[in-house]
Amino acid sequence: MLNKDGMSIKCMIADDEAIAQQIVEQFILQTPGLTLVCKCRNALEAFSKLEQHAIDLIFLDIEMPLVNGINFLRTLTNPPKVIFTTAYAEYALEGYELNVVDYLLKPFSYERFVQAVSKVQLLLTPPLSSSLPGQEAGFLLIKEREGLIRIPYSEILYVEASRDYMKIFTRSTHYLVHQTMKNLESSLPADRFIRTHKSYIVAIKEIRLLRPDELTLSNNILIPVSGSYKEAVNGAFAR
Repeated sequence: MLNKDGMSIKCMIADDEAIAQQIVEQFILQTPGLTLVCKCRNALEAFSKLEQHAIDLIFLDIEMPLVNGINFLRTLTNPPKVIFTTAYAEYALEGYELNVVDYLLKPFSYERFVQAVSKVQLLLTPPLSSSLPGQEAGFLLIKEREGLIRIPYSEILYVEASRDYMKIFTRSTHYLVHQTMKNLESSLPADRFIRTHKSYIVAIKEIRLLRPDELTLSNNILIPVSGSYKEAVNGAFAR
């Protein structure tokens, strides 16, 4: 699990609870490719550590003394990747709006931790060359605050739903759009993308391994496959 420089992903824990720090620290230590650089009890300490160290990923609590995690993140002009670790589910939407990679609701399992870290690995993986022969044409047009953005179909790996928001994961970043899954699915070519679950769409060419209730993408991301979509997924994978 390496970053763009081929090095281990450098992690920071920012959480005022000692037990919560210990749990995340243990999960980091037992996950190959992760390196714990520092631990902080509040946002002021975290800001100081960011000035001292190159950090790839912050495991960030929200309810901390002095400055909460959300306000801290808003002060960063070029933040590392962030995974929220919190006991409060009501902040999930704000987390997506701040472009955090994932939202871990305490108490979370090691398996859920690994799933979140895998998303970071995907985002820190260098994009493939855009000049590859035979690269597929076409793009998805989405609207963000700064205007319209074209996302080439060849760059899209999968889509994950969160209420009326869709998170589109590409080879180099991810985008958050206010749209329903049904509308986004109709905007993607059916010969390139397949619905696997009520909350997921994947690029067919990125499917590496298919199991009865889940599939693995080329970057080792696990995606659930529900019963109502299983037959269609099997057919798309086989063709």
